Amino acid sequence: MSVDRLPTYSVAELNTAIGSLLERGFAPRFLLEATVSRPQLKKGHLWLTLTDGSASISSVVWASKLAQLSYQPKDGDGVTVVGKLNFWAARASLTVQALDIRPSLSTVLRDFERVRQLLEQEEVIDPRRRRPLPSQPSSIAVLTSVPSSALADMLRTAAERWPLTQLIVVPIPVQGSVAPTIISTLESLAERSTELGLQALVLARGGGSREDLAVFDNEVLCRLLAHYPIPVVTGLGHEDDLTVADLVADHRAATPTAAIVALLPDREAEHQGLVQRQSRLKEALLGRIHRERQRLQDRAIALQQQSPLEKIRRFRQELAQKHQLLKALSPERWLKRGLALISNEAGESISSLESVKIGDQLNIRVSDGNLEARVDQIQRSDPNTTS
Repeated sequence: MSVDRLPTYSVAELNTAIGSLLERGFAPRFLLEATVSRPQLKKGHLWLTLTDGSASISSVVWASKLAQLSYQPKDGDGVTVVGKLNFWAARASLTVQALDIRPSLSTVLRDFERVRQLLEQEEVIDPRRRRPLPSQPSSIAVLTSVPSSALADMLRTAAERWPLTQLIVVPIPVQGSVAPTIISTLESLAERSTELGLQALVLARGGGSREDLAVFDNEVLCRLLAHYPIPVVTGLGHEDDLTVADLVADHRAATPTAAIVALLPDREAEHQGLVQRQSRLKEALLGRIHRERQRLQDRAIALQQQSPLEKIRRFRQELAQKHQLLKALSPERWLKRGLALISNEAGESISSLESVKIGDQLNIRVSDGNLEARVDQIQRSDPNTTS
């Protein structure tokens, strides 16, 4: 190729051509995964270096955009940058202009571990500090974004399970660097909790990535939740998501709807429980009535047996029995059967020949009178003779 046929540029023309080529051949916006190095503010703009360990590139967040960011990275933070290329033709300088910066998952998890370990060391995170939830709360506060599908699900579930509970919905932002706003709202609500009759607090956020839940790892926010005047239930993100707020709460639910389920009883189950209790009470009452009736009957019988008339009746019966016994043993009965009673002049009964002698006067008593007799002869019976 002839030297005369090569294109010729001035420095300014070359840089301009490179800039035009970049504008035509590169995406107007892109996502860049990187680690932040040496961030610094200059005249209101944030300058930083983005690196992946093998290569690096300069980046800038203009002051007008910096004020809109919800997150400002620190040295060593992993980030996802929404950016576009800026090429300054005057000095052939290439920079990524950051339109938005969000923490990467690694940064979020690193902050989570830092706050968790700190609060565990101070025993702010301690299962023994968890308070029991009210069984049938009359009023609870629900802090979540409004409107949202999570709130709609919670309201519907509350109406189905236990419509007697009043839900006080307190709108809060749940996206970005909104920890100061949530903290301020919680502090105001804590001051009025007694006035409002609140018995529990639900802090909820539906869906989102783990990075979106980073606000609930905020140390100040979590300390406030740990010392809140009423029990706290969290329902943040999905079942697999875990934040520091979940660890300091009195109860952690997998989802916002599950938080309502944890707090409110099921009216159908409660109704069945009442029916069963009513049945048991009825059985117990009937059993008690039966026992008391039996006890009264026993006492009536006992009182009847102790009455004077009953005593007289028994006494008469005993006298009659004794009278019959006396009649059965009476001498008159034996006299009527032909036997006699013999006594001497002194009135002593004669039962043996040894008690009499010839010439003794004897009195013989028979059934209808007495006989006077004298012993003229004594004849002893032969012991070998049987009658």
